[in-house]
Amino acid sequence: MKPIKDLAQLGKQIAAQHGWAAAKAFKAYEMNDSDRAVLSQCALDLLKVFPPMPGACALMSASLAGTLERRMTAPVHVVAGTLVVDGEPVFGDRKPFDGPAAFAASNPDWDGHVWVMVGPYVVDVSLFRTAYSRHGPPRLAKHINLAFGPNKGLYVDHWKRTGQLGLGYEPQYYVLSAEEVTSLIGGAYHVIKSDIVK
Repeated sequence: MKPIKDLAQLGKQIAAQHGWAAAKAFKAYEMNDSDRAVLSQCALDLLKVFPPMPGACALMSASLAGTLERRMTAPVHVVAGTLVVDGEPVFGDRKPFDGPAAFAASNPDWDGHVWVMVGPYVVDVSLFRTAYSRHGPPRLAKHINLAFGPNKGLYVDHWKRTGQLGLGYEPQYYVLSAEEVTSLIGGAYHVIKSDIVK
């Protein structure tokens, strides 16, 4: 099964998990300055409290999505798939997977990538943190440093434009359910709490 390549296909997956009204809102959404400001502040707040650790894209994305849903009226969805750099997968393998099984745990062990879609916009709160860490894949680190430079915190772009910067966000036919996102938020809470106790 090939990855989703256009917004209509992704809209169908959103409809399957969240209903046709959610899919319609997803496709029609345009980000405004007010939403950009809320998005930036929520991401900054999360980055301040979430400890640096590898493999936290699912927990961080779910946490950000949960906050955005409370603070914005925009359509917010958490999507799982493959992250590609210059056409080659960095996280994930473009193969189908059992989403409900992968995300049954509050801290999934899954070889893929998870990000937030705010309407047709990719919102990735873990990309730069992973790329700048010593645990990040060298190819990702090199690409991010060349394309963006140091000290970035949040990646936001229209899904259609991500390829212009050599990135590819390829949904693998899975949009997380509200219950799965809630479970991941619980996992993130435990990570944050454990880090505070240290």
